[in-house]
Amino acid sequence: MSTAAVPVRAGQVLADLIPASRVRDIALVTGGAALTGLAAQIAVPVPGSPVPVTGQTFAALLVGTALGAGRGFLSLALYALVGMAGVPWFAEGGSGAAAPSFGYILGMILASTVVGALARRGADRSVPRTAGTMLLGSAIIYAVGVPYLALATGMTASAAIAAGLTPFLVGDALKAALAMGVLPTAWKFVDRR
Repeated sequence: MSTAAVPVRAGQVLADLIPASRVRDIALVTGGAALTGLAAQIAVPVPGSPVPVTGQTFAALLVGTALGAGRGFLSLALYALVGMAGVPWFAEGGSGAAAPSFGYILGMILASTVVGALARRGADRSVPRTAGTMLLGSAIIYAVGVPYLALATGMTASAAIAAGLTPFLVGDALKAALAMGVLPTAWKFVDRR
């Protein structure tokens, strides 16, 4: 296997900088699912909400931008399928599709795909573009997760927004700020090689 650096080209995501192989792709997809599962264990209960604040959404968006749309989708789909099969790596050690927060996981699959496609177009290479990418990814997660929460719990739409969206906005802003620092910095580091 060659150890030569892969040149940075337009249309690449960070994962493309690792020499291509099926083993690489399998490792990246599996690693992205594992990272999301680990990040989901960083959970802080939110009073009045069946959904905790977790590192899961940050991991899902980071996986999508770093791996690209295809691998990001596969990684989050693997995360969801393994969790549905009973591995306790959803938030707070949960598993299965019956949890009121499962809609957020479905949203993460879609969001990782979208942010991965945007990253391939350079949306993770500057602070303002990364901010917009993370904002869009978070909006997608909520667009799926909040209605699912309402249906799963019988909440009204306004109650689901109050319990499943509003308490998380500050945390999501902090996660986006972290991504705005990490992703463009990674690209600057790669460009200096």
